[in-house]
Amino acid sequence: MTTVLITDDQPMQRFGFRMLLGSQDDMTVLGEASNGTEAVRLVSRLRPDVVLMDIRMPGLDGIEATRRIVAAGDRTKVLIMTTFDLDEYAYAGLRAGASGFLIKDALPEELLSGIRAVATGDAVVAPRLTRRLLDAYAHHLPKTAADGAAAPDARLTPLTDRELEILTVIGQGWTNTEIAERLHLAESTVKTHVSRILAKTDARDRVQAVILAYDTKLVRPV
Repeated sequence: MTTVLITDDQPMQRFGFRMLLGSQDDMTVLGEASNGTEAVRLVSRLRPDVVLMDIRMPGLDGIEATRRIVAAGDRTKVLIMTTFDLDEYAYAGLRAGASGFLIKDALPEELLSGIRAVATGDAVVAPRLTRRLLDAYAHHLPKTAADGAAAPDARLTPLTDRELEILTVIGQGWTNTEIAERLHLAESTVKTHVSRILAKTDARDRVQAVILAYDTKLVRPV
C-alpha cells in the first residue's frame, strides 16, 4: 500500500486528487496540506511514502518545502505537481530533491503511474519537459579537454561494464521495461542493476542517475 500526502492551496484540486487516489486499491491518502509549512509538519508526523506537492502556495512554497522534507533524511519522496509548464520550476524542484515533476493536466493514469514509480525509488518527469531539462543541463557541463576526450570520472570506477551500459541507456531515457527488452534481460535483473548503480554512485534516484550520465559524458545532448 502506497501512502500519500496531498499538498495544494486549492481545496478543489485536493479533492480531485483525493477522489482519484481513493479509487485505487493500492493507495491511501494520509492527509492534506494547504501550504508548505503544513506539509513539512505532516510529513514529519505521518511519514507518507509520497507527497504530491504544489509549487505556488502562500507562505512556504513547494520548492522550499521539498528542500526541507528531503533534508530531513526520511524515506518520503516528493512528486511535484504544477499547472505551470515552466522549466525554472522543474529545475528548482529537482535541485531541491524532488523525485518527479508532472503537470496537473497529466492524464489520471500518468499521475497514478508517477506516484507508484516515485514510491518504489524511481523518478518521473513530464515527457514534454524531459528533453528540455537534459539539454539545458548539458549546456552547463564543464568543457572537455582540448583533444575532445573526457577525463575518467571516479564516480564511474565502481561500476561493472554492464552497469555502465545500463547507466548510459538510463541517461538516454530508457525505462526498465525498455532496457529489459532491448538488452535481453529480465526486468527484475534490470531493477537489481539500477539499484546497484544508485548505491555505488550515491545517486538519490533515477533523475540523479540521468544527470550523472550527462555529467560524466556517457551521454551527450543530441
